[in-house]
Amino acid sequence: MQTNPMIAAMNIAGPALSNLAGESSAFHGPDSPASTPFAALFTDAVDQVGKLEDQAHAAVTGLMTGSGVDVHQAMIATEKASMSFELALAVRNKAVQAYQSVIGMQF
Repeated sequence: MQTNPMIAAMNIAGPALSNLAGESSAFHGPDSPASTPFAALFTDAVDQVGKLEDQAHAAVTGLMTGSGVDVHQAMIATEKASMSFELALAVRNKAVQAYQSVIGMQF
């Protein structure tokens, strides 16, 4: 079974980025108390990216100091951080592109 790489990256990056993909029921409608604004989802996603980067930094530091971190753990942590950052950047670029196209519209 082949999966979409963007969805796989969101699953690796954490629940905050999965919500951006629409995989969860984050949007329940405007009158629902469970609806979450896009800004909150994006803030959570950026926080998750920061946490993954901190974990990657700690893993690489532990590897370099010889404090029991395996090379595989460090590589996995750095790849998770890299993929989540690339995904957040792609979402930001799409949001900016959408904003620019709305600004360019004439009524």
